[in-house]
Amino acid sequence: MALTPIVLAPAYAGGKATIEIVSKTGVHAFNVALATNDAERERGLMFVKQLPEGQGMLFDFKRDQPVSFWMHNTYIPLDMIFISGDGRILHIVENAKPMSDALIPSEYPVRGVLEVIAGTADKLGIAVGDRVTGSFFGGG
Repeated sequence: MALTPIVLAPAYAGGKATIEIVSKTGVHAFNVALATNDAERERGLMFVKQLPEGQGMLFDFKRDQPVSFWMHNTYIPLDMIFISGDGRILHIVENAKPMSDALIPSEYPVRGVLEVIAGTADKLGIAVGDRVTGSFFGGG
């Protein structure tokens, strides 16, 4: 399957990568913009008005640690997939509410968080325990 180029402006991220999630329903590839420093992680997907399927943003916290997110100035609903350093999905928050300042905790120490358009986890059957490969994950 050919993936379309990432549509996020370069100011939103420090690089691009392709990652795959291995689930019971198959292998699902995502083109992601990388947020690898404090400024990029703080901005995230704020002000983005559309996010095509198969694309997202991957936040790298460099080491496993507890993290929290919010949807401040985020216009589109998102699924947040919380991933340990070894590539295991530990927690999923589906359909995070746009423009909300409510904190969304990781529940466990995580290395990264993948944000994708809301409904992706359900549509693709992505679940806790699935594996993420590529980029900085040691899971594959």
